[in-house]
Amino acid sequence: MAVQHRADRVAHWARRRCCWQNASVSEATTPRPMQTIPWPGHWNPLGATYRDGATNFALWAPDAEQVELCFFDDGDDETRVPLLNRTFDVWHGRFPNVGPGQRYGYRVHGPWAPAKGLRFNPAKLLMDPYAKAIDGDYIHVDPEGGPDDPDERDSAPFVPRSVVVGDDGFDWGGDAPPRVPWDNTVIYELHVRGYTMRHPDVPEEQRGTYAGLAHPAVLEHLTGLGVTAVELLPVHQFISESHLLTQGSANYWGYNTLGFFAPHADYSVSGTRGEQVTEFKSMVKAMHEVGLEVILDVVYNHTAEQGAGGPTLCFRGIDNWAYYLVDPDDPSRYLDYTGTGNTFNASHPHALRLVMDSLRYWVTEMHVDGFRFDLASALARSMHDVDMLGSFMTVIEQDPVLREVKLIAEPWDVGPGGYQVGEFPHLWTEWNDRFRGTVRDHWRGMAGGVHDLAFRLSGSSDLYADDGRRPFASINFVTAHDGFTLRDLVSYNEKHNDANGEENRDGTDDNRSWNHGVEGVEGDPDAGPVPASVTRLRHRQLRNFMTTLLLSTGVPMMTAGDEMGRTQFGNNNAYCQDNETTWVDWSLRDEFADVHGLVQRLLALRAEHPVFRQRRFFEGRPIEPGGRKDVGWFAPTGEEMDDADWHDENRCTLGMFLSGDGIRSRGEHGERIIDDSFLLWLHSGAEDIDVVLPGLPWASRYDVVVDTTDDGSGHDATTTAGTTTYPAGATVTLRSRSCLLLRAS
Repeated sequence: MAVQHRADRVAHWARRRCCWQNASVSEATTPRPMQTIPWPGHWNPLGATYRDGATNFALWAPDAEQVELCFFDDGDDETRVPLLNRTFDVWHGRFPNVGPGQRYGYRVHGPWAPAKGLRFNPAKLLMDPYAKAIDGDYIHVDPEGGPDDPDERDSAPFVPRSVVVGDDGFDWGGDAPPRVPWDNTVIYELHVRGYTMRHPDVPEEQRGTYAGLAHPAVLEHLTGLGVTAVELLPVHQFISESHLLTQGSANYWGYNTLGFFAPHADYSVSGTRGEQVTEFKSMVKAMHEVGLEVILDVVYNHTAEQGAGGPTLCFRGIDNWAYYLVDPDDPSRYLDYTGTGNTFNASHPHALRLVMDSLRYWVTEMHVDGFRFDLASALARSMHDVDMLGSFMTVIEQDPVLREVKLIAEPWDVGPGGYQVGEFPHLWTEWNDRFRGTVRDHWRGMAGGVHDLAFRLSGSSDLYADDGRRPFASINFVTAHDGFTLRDLVSYNEKHNDANGEENRDGTDDNRSWNHGVEGVEGDPDAGPVPASVTRLRHRQLRNFMTTLLLSTGVPMMTAGDEMGRTQFGNNNAYCQDNETTWVDWSLRDEFADVHGLVQRLLALRAEHPVFRQRRFFEGRPIEPGGRKDVGWFAPTGEEMDDADWHDENRCTLGMFLSGDGIRSRGEHGERIIDDSFLLWLHSGAEDIDVVLPGLPWASRYDVVVDTTDDGSGHDATTTAGTTTYPAGATVTLRSRSCLLLRAS
């Protein structure tokens, strides 16, 4: 069982640490000699490659003076073998009778010269940068001396092992990538472990694993919701930072990568000696069988080795200055554009090769469908400046495999000039935080008008149109893994991150949230009672947010559990909360059936009607002379917005008319695409307002499709008590803080 499997591993590694602490340094570091000399092998491919009863090992280490390959048996005894062959700066050797499941690592000898950017230390057991599987946990031990002093203690008892992975003979059958077009894509961001840990229909032993995510009950929920792609928080092998381990917590999100090729072992129910690779493949295959794409959130901008005082686990001990950006004036210092202590040097040819090899591996061998790049601006830096014409962007665009998959940028980092929203090349889409901020401000009544809202609703042409990109360059989102959940967004004014152990200093203070008069959700032990009227208004606001997100032009991204009222009790930075704070609570489905049902309806509408999935930007004019404009913007008077309306900072009501005969893109065979037309009203004001429905040439009749005042019970609904069809020119009352979608005919 997964829970017992993880418990056994923790106990095993605890015994290792205890034994080491009770042994002398000489006892702990004495390896068992190997009697045979390895065959020469080959310098390519890098990593461990098993074939014909032998495994070839190849490690790029141009400045090393010696490289030892270290084998570990089931008792964790170590055998060291020097690699005697070196070709093109690659140390290599081939070993007969070494096969899949064998655990290993490297010790790399060379000068300890931090002032020159060199940090070789053979006392440190190093991961293979190309390891396809990793076994074991990282155990933190306080360093001896300062960051520029060599720590000569053996690290083997405290670090994971690389694992040889062979051809597992996995049967992909007829698996093929769904290749959902960008304009049809709806992304659902989720955490592999947190999504199923509390799922009642997933067997207990599979909860929190790749197998659990592939369970039919999970797939049924995802497909029934109407999403087309899951975006998985990091699944590359990661470890927890030292300060988290010291305080007894762990890195839950996973943005602390150790192995760029290895699926995270703790998400595997089947084992950690290569079994995790097969289990991951099975999950992808199951997703593909129901038409879902799998997108990975990848962290190539930094590694788990942190700053100069962090642990030496892999890259630092192999070639520090090649793998990391170091200060040219003081190579002992790292350039930190990520806030983690280091920045991966994607401008170096070999480091760049590693990233490209990793990306291609996940596409060709693991069959994933795309990537979301964490802090992507850091990858585009050439030493200091972000360079969209630099090596990383150029190689991606030229790669015949990678240019065919989905590429999503988090278009910023923490360094100067790092905010690059709207600046990535054509192949890329971007997390559009301008959409997030504008929509949050609108529904809390603090947007300062509707000018910016119109841009966000229509695909953010102000950000993406000037260089020939399309509306689907914008990944629209209101919430993500970092920040408030959607329910918390309407329930908390302030962050409540005390459980993170940083005295509530962590996490952003720019939440743009509104608690609607009461701080906290029902069930929060630190919150008071929540009046029923506040609960109803919060539910309506959830429906408003979902309607805005899912009917806007661009690619919508939802966060897992938002459709069923997931809460983190006000924690907006729950990166270290591997517990019920972050795990999706499936028992909320009934309580938030109104939100879940509306999301299903909205996504069905989006899938059925291309007018909500524009592939080209609106131009505000008819396609043919005398026709309707492709988009119309309306004031409550029923007249089109004029300059005064657009510059009215107190305006909180906007009508958007989408013309079904104004779709500018063509069908697969060049045919015109004709759809129904729709009028969407968004009103964030505290008071009801009357709006006039536009007359001809826009429409002669309007039918209500979605009314966010309707919670399914009829308690608040404006339109359920009376008619749901209105003639053009009719006056309709919009309830305070509501959306109304009408089909125009």
